[in-house]
Amino acid sequence: MSRSPRSLAGRVALYGAALLIAVYSAFPIYWMVVSSTRAPQALINSTSLLPGPFTWEYYTNLLELTDYPSQFLNSLIVAAVTVVVTMVFSIMIAYAVTRHRIRGKGIIVGAMLYAYMFPPLLIAIPMFSIFAKLGLGDTLASVIVSHLTLTLPLGVWFLWGFFKSMPFELEEAAMVDGCTRLGAFLRVVLPLSLPGLITVAIFSFLLSWTDYTYALIMIGSDANKTVPVGLASMVGSFDLRWGEIMAGSTLIALPLFGAFALLSQYFIQGLGAGAVKG
Repeated sequence: MSRSPRSLAGRVALYGAALLIAVYSAFPIYWMVVSSTRAPQALINSTSLLPGPFTWEYYTNLLELTDYPSQFLNSLIVAAVTVVVTMVFSIMIAYAVTRHRIRGKGIIVGAMLYAYMFPPLLIAIPMFSIFAKLGLGDTLASVIVSHLTLTLPLGVWFLWGFFKSMPFELEEAAMVDGCTRLGAFLRVVLPLSLPGLITVAIFSFLLSWTDYTYALIMIGSDANKTVPVGLASMVGSFDLRWGEIMAGSTLIALPLFGAFALLSQYFIQGLGAGAVKG
């Protein structure tokens, strides 16, 4: 069956727009990677979009002459702890407000989501004052707690919609077969919620890994700086090391690329389920 000219033109326009958006989104990443491996003279003088001439000088300088390795480890610790704490408390809170009769549970979830809408800078300074009085100033713990103000409301709201769409009859059937309430939750609810759990974990890691505002305000010493703050400190008044900055940015992106590459299937399923079922 032949296609009408209008239908064919619509499909061409759709694919053209998709290609344009893909190029627009991917080009900064491509340019970042190319710049991190381009020789110093070519980095400054060349306007070619093709890679080369190649060098690993920027990565060597970054890893050997700066505090980037310790900053990378700090970021990894902060992001990992943030993800674990977010997952544990999001699951507990979302399941409790979904399966138990709690007065005002809609208000509780709505209030948490409303708190997520506040700009980080608006609550970072009061939180810094609280941490300073508690003796937690300039510690990774203060950054982790600050990140939870971003990740925990999002995780609770997302999993609340996910658990709410799951029939309670599945848990009842497991309990009839001999499972306890906890056993039904661990053997039935959590496996079926895997796409949603992975989506929350990826979002939490992304928000924590790339955060700059909280880390800048909470951390003052070089020993506790995270990668975004450490890279920003390379931008000096008289010395701008673009090669090292691009190399550091590429290394920041590697864990994100790896997570999306390995878990993209669950991530897309979780987004679709949360959007439709919630």
